[in-house]
Amino acid sequence: MTSDEAVGRSIDALSAAGLEYVLVGSFASNFWGAPRATQDVDLVVDFAGTSMRDLLAWLGPGFRLEPQQTFETVTGKRRHIVYVGDGAFTIEVFPVSEDAHDRERFHRRASVALLGRTTFVLSPEDVIVTKLRWAAALNRDKDLADVAGVVAVRRDTIDWPYVRRWCGEHGTRHLLDEILADLGD
Repeated sequence: MTSDEAVGRSIDALSAAGLEYVLVGSFASNFWGAPRATQDVDLVVDFAGTSMRDLLAWLGPGFRLEPQQTFETVTGKRRHIVYVGDGAFTIEVFPVSEDAHDRERFHRRASVALLGRTTFVLSPEDVIVTKLRWAAALNRDKDLADVAGVVAVRRDTIDWPYVRRWCGEHGTRHLLDEILADLGD
């Protein structure tokens, strides 16, 4: 199964289960900015009375849940890992948390056409805010490159007061300013 097929099946399963979700991570930054290869898809899901096991049943054969739940480093949110086929591609599922930005970005998600279906993706602003938060916490250059890609493509349509507010809250304003300076802003 290709990564696009796995993502499509994930979107279809979430929709069939009636679960609200948003694509985050590299798939979201790829949608709004400069594409890059990835070996996983990250989803934030509002389980609202259902469980990860229920979602796995909707996914069907070829998907295997890692039995040990882990925690995401930056916000401490729970994370479930689903292996697709031989495990070369994974689906990371994060239940929506009580983190203020996590809640707001979930409600601001954009409905878009992707992989032949309507799906929900983080807004470009929330991709920037989230990727800068990860870059600051984990010192990951790929997150900074993702932000630069989104800014380069979407600069004129970004809600900059919103981005600057959250970057101020997260202490990542300096990273945003560096990227903007590098891009000539």
